[in-house]
Amino acid sequence: MDALNRSGCPINLTLEILGDRWSLIIIRDIMFGNRRHFRELLQNSEEGIASNILADRLKRLVERGLLTRDDDPTHKQKAVYSLTEMAIDLVPLFAHMGAWGRKHLPVSEELSIRAELLEDGGPKLWEDFMDELRAKHLGKVLPPGTPSVLGRLTEAYLNVVERKKSA
Repeated sequence: MDALNRSGCPINLTLEILGDRWSLIIIRDIMFGNRRHFRELLQNSEEGIASNILADRLKRLVERGLLTRDDDPTHKQKAVYSLTEMAIDLVPLFAHMGAWGRKHLPVSEELSIRAELLEDGGPKLWEDFMDELRAKHLGKVLPPGTPSVLGRLTEAYLNVVERKKSA
């Protein structure tokens, strides 16, 4: 055991990085909401994260290797956050957490539709989504005509929101 970690248990080590109230939410918003800038993460947070907490967690996630931070070529004062392979590997965890939440907790339809699709799509859909995230965040090239999993998840969410507005 090193001085930074309480033990070498893989669950403990994971929780030491991701076990606070906000880290997984930030990764979720980058992954599923395609929010890549500080302001997008701050203003579009369903959970209402405070700016100082967001700044702290982004810094920590970069330091721990889950995100990278690069200057935005379109604006001198903005940074773009990208998922690393380490964060992309969390897709199955998000799918399982979403399925567990849908089974045991009073979720809203619009915020659980993506979890439902990931659960129904299983490991094949997760892998396709991970490949799409690798293309978006790591520069991997996808074959032409590859369908967008994120597009499908977003469309399902927007359809539920629109249907609930019309009801």
